This record gives sequence, structure tokens and C-alpha cells, in this order.
Amino acid sequence: MAGVLATRTGDDRRGASGRGGPDERFDVALIGDARYRPDEYPKFLRVRDAINAAQVAFTVHIGDIKGGGPCADEVYVDTLELFDGFASPVIYTPGDNEWTDCGDRRPTERLGFLRRVFFPDDQSRGRQRLPLERQRPAYPENARWRMGKVTFATLHVVGSNNNLPDPSRPEGTDGDEAEYAARNAADLTWLAQTFEAARTDGSVGVVFAMQADPAFERPAALRPGYADLLAALARETTAFAKPVVLVHGDSHVPRVDQPLEDPATGRALENFTRVETFGSPDIQWVRATVDPNDPKVFSFRQELIEANRAP
Repeated sequence: MAGVLATRTGDDRRGASGRGGPDERFDVALIGDARYRPDEYPKFLRVRDAINAAQVAFTVHIGDIKGGGPCADEVYVDTLELFDGFASPVIYTPGDNEWTDCGDRRPTERLGFLRRVFFPDDQSRGRQRLPLERQRPAYPENARWRMGKVTFATLHVVGSNNNLPDPSRPEGTDGDEAEYAARNAADLTWLAQTFEAARTDGSVGVVFAMQADPAFERPAALRPGYADLLAALARETTAFAKPVVLVHGDSHVPRVDQPLEDPATGRALENFTRVETFGSPDIQWVRATVDPNDPKVFSFRQELIEANRAP
């Protein structure tokens, strides 16, 4: 297995052993699916404090900055201010709750506003900024960066069937096929370009982050909004032949496993690991450790804050 999910309390906050050179190990914080209710706001602040104390290289937020319902402008602005309270860089990818599931607000209007607020330039958020390569002009939320010997990228892939109408599932009937098709094509291009960049740079591993749980366990016909992406991910992971990680949220079930199948054999791809973050009402975080000198490259650990434990 490419990663191990262990548990420790928030009192054990050892930072990365170093990130000054390409061969040094470093830690990354993985968070998302948080602040669904008012009582989760102080919990999110505790998570931010713990991450700041851990001195991670950067934080990845996999989306869903709010629960369902209307998406008021101030929610986005307030979240941006929270992100800028992180000591190290924060890289964010949108979730469905930010635009496809906004009650009486038009999804594409909310998506346009979100892009203007969160992705105005080629920098991360956080008090310390990280330069990013973005898929401009149409999809600036898709970002790519390299740290040490690993290539990282975000993909704008969201829950609710990735905004593709799906009559077989009531919650998927209100999608937008044209919007899905254009963004899906952009995601597939970004995926392929990220693997090519990793090969060119000699990366020892690749990490993707997105919001949606792509339903690995379902047949392709029952997950139409994610079928193209998973097929491309399987092909590229097989060809890359080094550790590949997909971080996502959406289901709110923290886990580390290997659910991606080899398209030729139907067996699990041993160089692929799926990591799901915590989600409401469990407001916690996952530490990813990157060690270029470890053949597995990646390991994962739950970081539990006692005051945040859900009943």
C-alpha cells in the first residue's frame, strides 16, 4: 500500500523535518468539507491553529467551504480571510456547495463570482504565498506546482455528478451538460499535462486534489460524471509507474485505500492511493508526509483535535 493512515492527537504537532532541498521530506495539510454550520466556525479556527503550529509546507483545501443552500457573497469573502490567516500557503479547489448547489442562485453566475474572488492571480492564498501555474483563461481554479521532487495539481471536479445531468439520480437532474462537457475536457487536458510535466521534471510522485468522491466502486455507467476522468487517471497512472495520489472529499469519510483498477487486468493499481479528508461534522485534518527517499514517497496521518471531536 502506498500510504498508511494513522492517528494521533493534536498535541503531537511535529512539523516537517525540512523542505530546503529536493531530497528533504516535508508535510502537507489536507482539509475540506467544513463550516457547514455556525458551530463549526470555531472548530475550523482550531484546525487552522494546529496547522500553523505544525509548520507544514502548505495546505490543500478540497472544497465545500459551506453547507448547502444559498451562496451569499460574504461567505466567499469571509472564507478568503480565513485562508489568509494560515501561516503557510493555501491552495483551494471548488466544491459543489460553492456553485452547483446554491439554492436559488444561478450556478454559472456563482462560479464566475467564485473565480473572481479566489483566483485573481497566479498565487496561492495564506500569509506566505506560493507561485502557481493556472489553466488560464477559462479555468484558473486548476492549478499546478512543484515542491521538492513531487508535482501537485488541482482538478475542478465536484460532487452532484460533476454537474452532469443524470436522470437516474434525483439529485443530478439539474446539471448543465454543456458546462460539464467543457470543464471535463479542460480537466482531462490538465491531467495529461500534469503527468507530462512530472515526467519532464523527473518527479518521484504526483498528487491531484479535487472535491468529488468519484465513486470508484460503481460501474462506469453509474458514475457518468466521473467515468472519463477515472479512465484517463488509470491510463496515466499505469504509464507513469511511480506513486500517484488523489485527494478528495465529498463523502466525509476519512480513508486511505487503493480503489483504482488497472484497465488491462482489473486489479488494483499498486502505485495509486486515494486519500479522503475529514468532513462535517468531523472538523479535523490529515497530514501528508512526502519523503523522496522513501520508495513509497507518501504517508498519511489523521491529526485529531480533542475539542473538535464529534459526538
